[in-house]
Amino acid sequence: MSPPRLSIRILNRRLPPRRHIASHTHSHHASQVSILRSKIDTSSAEFKHNDAQMRAACARVTELRRAAAQGGSEKAREKHRARGKILPRDRITALIDPGTPFLELSPLAGHELYPGEDVPGGGIITGIGTVSGVTSMIVANDSTVKGGTYYPITVKKHLRAQEIARQNRLPCIYLVDSGGANLAHQADVFPDVNNFGRIFYNQATMSAARIPQLSIVMGPCTAGGAYVPAMSDENIIVEKTGHIFLAGPPLVKAATGEVVDAEDLGGAAMHTSVSGVGDYMAVDEAHAIVLARRSISNYNWPRNAAVSIPTDQAAPASWKEPLYDPAELAGIVGTNLRRQIPAHEVIARLVDGSEFAEFKPDFGQTIVTGFARIHNLPVAILASNGPILSPSALKAAHFIQLAAQRKIPLLFLQNIAGFMVGRAAENAGIAKHGAQLVTAVACAAVPKLTLVIGASAGAGNYGMCGRAYSPRFLWTWPNARTSVMGAEQLEAVMASVGKGGEGLKERIERESEVLYGSARLWDDGVILPTDSRRVLALGLRVAADTGGEETRFGVFRM
Repeated sequence: MSPPRLSIRILNRRLPPRRHIASHTHSHHASQVSILRSKIDTSSAEFKHNDAQMRAACARVTELRRAAAQGGSEKAREKHRARGKILPRDRITALIDPGTPFLELSPLAGHELYPGEDVPGGGIITGIGTVSGVTSMIVANDSTVKGGTYYPITVKKHLRAQEIARQNRLPCIYLVDSGGANLAHQADVFPDVNNFGRIFYNQATMSAARIPQLSIVMGPCTAGGAYVPAMSDENIIVEKTGHIFLAGPPLVKAATGEVVDAEDLGGAAMHTSVSGVGDYMAVDEAHAIVLARRSISNYNWPRNAAVSIPTDQAAPASWKEPLYDPAELAGIVGTNLRRQIPAHEVIARLVDGSEFAEFKPDFGQTIVTGFARIHNLPVAILASNGPILSPSALKAAHFIQLAAQRKIPLLFLQNIAGFMVGRAAENAGIAKHGAQLVTAVACAAVPKLTLVIGASAGAGNYGMCGRAYSPRFLWTWPNARTSVMGAEQLEAVMASVGKGGEGLKERIERESEVLYGSARLWDDGVILPTDSRRVLALGLRVAADTGGEETRFGVFRM
């Protein structure tokens, strides 16, 4: 990471000689004028130091993701397989179209969240995949983790998946294998507005909005969880292993004295031939997946290439790759957020052909704004390049209005310490100009995506489309930190009011770390810088056909 270089113009904006101006109306020449020219010295000691730091952080995230992907213990996985059941991730692999990627969401949910308990992935796998040509949200219980029971983080992750599905009009596929609510955590799972019951509310209202809901019951589906298949438009239940009941055999015996086995109480044969709760009976999980793919093929739902981007570069692409290697992002950024990340250098390694039509390049330079393409999809980019001052807030609000009017998705690259403070800033109207930016962010009806590439602090989090502003997706890099302010500043503020508190700085440092936030679903996943371009392209494609509504802004204080 290099020091602030706001004066550097890495965009080649030299005008051609007058006699050649007419020829520059052609797209080729227009793109040439927009190419970002990198100033990074990849052989420098600073670059190599940054690269080593970031690679270490990436390696840690990669290892944690690998461990979480294992699910429960080896004993739990063997017990699962002994019942003739396929492991949850293998179910997803079999369900999605061959050769298409699965965009997993929040794989580190639950990381070190419950003292003394290991809940990998929050006990549930969520993500976006293509099934029978239809881009779909997949929600799969992992019964190798605490029997697939719902912890508070499990509920939160399930609800986030449904929120993304609603925003982007993605059909939902539920792979159900759960013991229902985790009773030890019932007070934080059951009664509140965003607890367990909201899952079924969402299913009902999404179905009413004509967003298909499909369940495949591959294991127990108990108590409130029974409503997942019961409230789906269609459901498939696997013979012998799939069961749906409001109360299992032990509870039925305790409540009524009736002795009944699971198959007679809520098995596939009973529900598909007697109760009507089930629609299709599958002889095994492989058959259930075939039936699910057939159901989805009959949706009469638009087929698109939303997540059909090749996972390697073997297939020819219809877009230009960046002029600079995205692997260089590690050396540009590093993990020391005291130094400013040069926004143009990041953009040059994310966008097609490193072409960026910068808007107001010489005004409000602490936010970089401009138009580009990622995998040939148009995007309007706002990138932090220092603290937000009045001019940069005004420029950003103006730019968001342009994007909303043109119906171009917004991409926010966050590395923001906050808004400028002090007497001069207040006199210049930073509060009202910041409010204009926040209003523009909140009201713009186009799809918004956020990538935190560094710090996300204070009101800067709001102005650059933090979680509270409902971006379609919000991803973070391994170096990212999120807090109301830096730990040192917070400690100084508390000390000034006589409430320093022993260990406060260390606690704030820990709470601002990316793993702490990702465990609590402050993001949709920690992604590696080298994966960012592909992940952003997937997000843009998922959101491509939504956001056609008109933007209506609130009152801008002038």
